[in-house]
Amino acid sequence: MLDLILPLECGGCGAPSTRWCPTCAAELVARAAEPRLVTPRVNPGVPVFSLGRYAAARRQAIVAVKEHGRADLVGPLAGALYTGLARLLGWGLLDAPLTLVPAPTRRMAARRRGGDPVTRLALAATAQLPAVTVVAALRLSGFTRDSVGLSSADRQRNLAGRVRLSTPVRGPVVLVDDVVTTGATACESVRALQTAGAEVHAVLALADA
Repeated sequence: MLDLILPLECGGCGAPSTRWCPTCAAELVARAAEPRLVTPRVNPGVPVFSLGRYAAARRQAIVAVKEHGRADLVGPLAGALYTGLARLLGWGLLDAPLTLVPAPTRRMAARRRGGDPVTRLALAATAQLPAVTVVAALRLSGFTRDSVGLSSADRQRNLAGRVRLSTPVRGPVVLVDDVVTTGATACESVRALQTAGAEVHAVLALADA
């Protein structure tokens, strides 16, 4: 009866009567060589790591959390982010203590989504990593357009000088984002952090497009 009133479906493939099916869960699990190093078109000047391609179940889950309020999918995505962080720390590519700084989001988008999903994911992912803290230190100032459909150059112009530091950050920092596309957001975010004296060691994304 509940399924008739509030249809339940997998956030990755749409399978009925489950929030997150085993097949999609397996797809989200990081492979042995992940996170992998990627090269976005706009170079932020620090290594950029991605947990997988922005496709299939990974893409659907990210969109479901961001655009459709599927808070139940924060857990699976946060689990993937946790694995990525743990591996980078275990491989010696990052050192603790470490601060995660979520990439900034437009205020209008954050209000529509009931908060910033990247910050929510980062907080959930670091709950079992006591040496890693999360500081939502970046904000967008002025008017910025939604980046969907913009070219690489247009994304750069859209964000140029508009990423600001709202909270001081000290020590090693990793910028975390849901999706790296052109790298424009990462570039401006790293610039803002470094200008304020932060030591940005890497960018880590749930997916790259």
